[in-house]
Amino acid sequence: MVNFVEAQKPLLHALVRLAGLRQLTVEIHPGTFMSFWVPKDKIPKKSTNKEIVPVGKTSDVNKNKKKAEGKKEKPAVVLVHGFAAEGIVTWQFQVGALTKLYSVYIPDLLFFGASSTTAAERSPEFQADCLAVALDQLGVQRCTVVGFSYGGMVAFKMAEARPDLVNSMVVSGSVTAMTDSISAETMERLGFSSSKELLLPESVKGLKALLKVATYKKLWFPEFLHRDYLKVMFTNRNERAELLEGLVRSNKDAQVPILPQKILLLWGENDNIFNLELAKNMKDQLGDNATLQSIEKAGHLVHLERPCAYTRHLKNFLALVNAQDAQV
Repeated sequence: MVNFVEAQKPLLHALVRLAGLRQLTVEIHPGTFMSFWVPKDKIPKKSTNKEIVPVGKTSDVNKNKKKAEGKKEKPAVVLVHGFAAEGIVTWQFQVGALTKLYSVYIPDLLFFGASSTTAAERSPEFQADCLAVALDQLGVQRCTVVGFSYGGMVAFKMAEARPDLVNSMVVSGSVTAMTDSISAETMERLGFSSSKELLLPESVKGLKALLKVATYKKLWFPEFLHRDYLKVMFTNRNERAELLEGLVRSNKDAQVPILPQKILLLWGENDNIFNLELAKNMKDQLGDNATLQSIEKAGHLVHLERPCAYTRHLKNFLALVNAQDAQV
């Protein structure tokens, strides 16, 4: 039988290609590969649809950059997905709105999409390190990182470790670190025994429960679409369960980082997973460099429920931080 979620992938890929992106695989370390959608002018000349950039090399990326000298380089924007979908599925409504003015990079984190590793490490710090190394190999020198949920946690780790690379951040539905207390309080409030039960559903009932807490409005899809989504988007279950285990930090070990970057916390006003009160507390902890904007009638999946409002806020922030950089 046809899997309708799998069947729509070629259409989504075509739309992303129309927006000017191409698919690329970067070998970060031996045995560690990260899949990306990158601007077509950053693709090595000999590449067709997919190209592996070997460890420590940037292939023809730097040659392409030299060719473009004299032409103003677009600011780089990196869109980092959450736990329930790969990159272009997460950011499908934002890609086309950004590529005219920005060089957009959309990675699949390890164990999502075609990205994988033979390493045993499962922490968000490891994801952040791999993403940073891949961006280095792709010739990205400075960027704005946009992180949703799990991707926001990875973005915070990368911003902390690589302030030379991360110029500014936009974070939605996330925290600087998933502590014991935040994890326990969230699961108890939502009525789940663990983050695995919430984020790795094994049945249509479980997927419906996830969508119910993640959205403001109740969504209806036929049963077969739920089944198809489970088969396509929830692969590498054992490894993703390990990612969830590697996410939680002891309260005593968790510290809010001092970050030099400008940070926009862009929130769904009705986010049930990481609520607006938590976002307000995080803004206070992050200090004067952080601002908080909320979007009404939107839940955790704010970028999908209110894509126009989300993208408008995102573009305004990108224009602001890049104008400030131009003045420096």
